[in-house]
Parts: sequence; C-alpha cells; structure tokens
Amino acid sequence: MKKIFLYTLCIFMVTNIAAQETILPALPQNETIALTNATIHVGNGQVINNGTVVFKNGKITEVGAAVSAAGAKVIDCKGKHIYPGLILTASQLGLVEVPSNRATVDGSEIGEMNPSIRSLVAYNTDSKVTNTLRTNGILLANVIPAGGIISGSSSVVQLDAWNWEDAAYKTEVAIHFRMPSLLNRRGGRGGGFGGQQAPADPVKTGLEQIEKVKVFFREAKAYLAESKHENTNLKFEAVRNLFDKKQKLFIHCNIVKEMLLAVDFVKEFGFDVVLVGAVDSWQIADLLKQNNIAVILNQLHDLPTMIDDDIDQPFKTPFLLQKAGVLFTINDDDGNTRYRNLPFNAGTAASYGLSKEEALSSITLNAATILGIADKTGSIETGKDANMVVSEGDILDMRTNIITNAFIQGRQIDLNNKQKQLAEKYETKYGIK
Repeated sequence: MKKIFLYTLCIFMVTNIAAQETILPALPQNETIALTNATIHVGNGQVINNGTVVFKNGKITEVGAAVSAAGAKVIDCKGKHIYPGLILTASQLGLVEVPSNRATVDGSEIGEMNPSIRSLVAYNTDSKVTNTLRTNGILLANVIPAGGIISGSSSVVQLDAWNWEDAAYKTEVAIHFRMPSLLNRRGGRGGGFGGQQAPADPVKTGLEQIEKVKVFFREAKAYLAESKHENTNLKFEAVRNLFDKKQKLFIHCNIVKEMLLAVDFVKEFGFDVVLVGAVDSWQIADLLKQNNIAVILNQLHDLPTMIDDDIDQPFKTPFLLQKAGVLFTINDDDGNTRYRNLPFNAGTAASYGLSKEEALSSITLNAATILGIADKTGSIETGKDANMVVSEGDILDMRTNIITNAFIQGRQIDLNNKQKQLAEKYETKYGIK
C-alpha cells in the first residue's frame, strides 16, 4: 500500500511540475485586422515609415504607407515598430526543459547512426520555456535532435499550439550530422564526444568516424538507386530526401579543417549543406560562398576558438560573412538564457559592422531561407503568413524590446509567461505594485 501511495504521489508531483499555466493557444483569426501608423521593418532591408499592415485569415493582404484600413479592426501602433516574427534556427526547445533533471530531457537517442529519428514527435508544447521566447519576439523555432553522429531530423514549429501536430510548420527540414572533433586536445569547440573520455588521438578517431559517415551515405546512395529492394532499410530510406535535395544536411562543426570536410560532402554527394556553429567560418567565407553553403552562427556572446584570435572575433563574424555574400543566420544556444537572447545576439552584430536591417534579416528572412520557409514567413510581404510582432522600440535592444502584440498566422497570442506570473505574484505579496 505504501508503494502505491508513493507511486501516486510521484505521478502527482511530476504532473504538477509539467503543467502549463492558463496560457492557451489563440483561436483562429476571424476578422480582418489592420496595424496602423507604425514603422514597419519588412525584414528584407526595407523600412516603411508611418505604414499599415492588413491581414485576413492568417495571411498578409496589404502592406504600405498608403494602405486603407477600411472594414478592418484597427490596432493603432503609433510610435511603435512592427517586425517579422523572429526565427530560432537550431534549438532543443520543447525537448529539454530542465537540463539537470533527467526526467525532463528528451533531446537525444542512443546509438551513433539515427537518421530515422524525428525530433518533432517529442516536442512538448507545454514547455514553460516557450512563452518566455514569445515575449522577446521569437515565434518560430527549428527543433533539432542531439546524440550520436547522425542525430536524426529536425522540424520547424510555430510557438502557439496544443500539440506537436498543431505546432508543425514545416516537417523534416534537415538531417543533423554532428561532426566529431578534430581538435588535437581534450574538449574544445569542435563537436566533442558526448561527454565520454577523450581518445588518445582525437583527430585520428574523428577522421575514422567521419569516414564511417561517408560510407553510410555511399551505401545509402547505392540502395536508393535500386529500383526494387529485397528488404527495406529504414535508415537509408530516412536520407532519401537528402539526395533529392528536398531536405538539407546540417553539419555541426566549428574549426576550419572540419568545415573543409563538410565541403567534401557537397562535392561528393551534392547535398544542400548548412554549417551549424561554424565559429571559424569567417576564415573560409569565399569558399563557402563558392559552394553555396549557408551558416548558422550558434552563439555570438562567446570567446573565440583559438587563443590568438581577436577577443571580439565572434562579434565581427556576421559582418565578414555578409561582406563575402554568404547566407547566414544568427542563433542563440546559451544554456542559461534558453534561446531568448536571440534578438540581442543580432543586436551585438549590428554594433560590429552589420546595419540594423541586415542584423534583423539575419534572424528573420535569412533564417526562413535556410529553413526552406521563406515562401511563407520571414518578412512582412503580401501573401505571407501574418507572423509579426509589435514592439515599443528597437527589437534588437534589450532596453526597448518591449513586445506589446504578437501574431502567429494571424492569431493574436497571449504574451504572458511563467516568469511574468511569478513577478506579479511576489510584487503583490510585498506591496511593490
């Protein structure tokens, strides 16, 4: 009897811990809405002063300075700024809640070769982290798996949903290859070995593992070239869209010699490759441009890779990639801030060479292009989904990033979150308000 009671108590506690507050997904848009008198940052570099955005049934119908709001519900945004919803291009949002609590971690699978793993089906829409991102203007996220060498596939989710099926914005965007470290020292920034003890010769071991991945793709290519199979190979079937270029290969790596090996994957297999991390990408920017390789810069607020690099090199890298014509996006994978500093990472880049609109594009239209959703979102243009935020000031500035309204596919979403609720609770208790 005691065991049954303890088991029931544990279930009750876990349920309460995981429960989401009464912040419900918004109902579908049921009336035409016009945001008026605002400074509109389109996301493609264009800025419209004193402009209006009209959207209906979740789609933007008109944008401009001389747009009529007749017949629409008007939200006056005088003195405010309208931006496209920000996009987080690589995160474990909804897969990892509390990193130190194993029961809330569902971000990786056992084994080395897991191309058939789908992160989307494990996405938790009740995560308390999600609503803190929306408060900073982040409305979409690419949810990626971890673990092994080939980790599985990622999907883009919109951050206002009842379940993962509702959340799915674009499924199976990319397969993730976590390149082993080729740094000849313990630890480092080159991919690592999943917390295991470093091998005696990490470079040799890493090259052997990379060759194993190449062999896997060669065998998959041969398998997929067959017109008929005696047996179905689920792992080979899972990478079919890589060869058809319906899916991208995201290679997680950082130093130059790792990125040069990533270029080999483009040349040998013809994959559409995106580098994730790529802290030293500025050194081979011209080569990346020649091979049409895009870059996701994981974390700007960090130290450089090598001790002889400029201390502010991470801040300058976006400008150098922009100058070389490399398609890139800025990300936030800080385990402490849990992704919400995305706009401020871009703001840092705007202080080190990028213009404000270029920095904005790096986390909106550029991100959408890399994820293959630029036809639907990433900029405030007619025909695209009404994924937008209204801010009192500059969205890239911590002081003035005050989001007053946010819309996902035309639905005006609740901008409350757990942290706001706790602040209000204790302000009331101690008579601060």
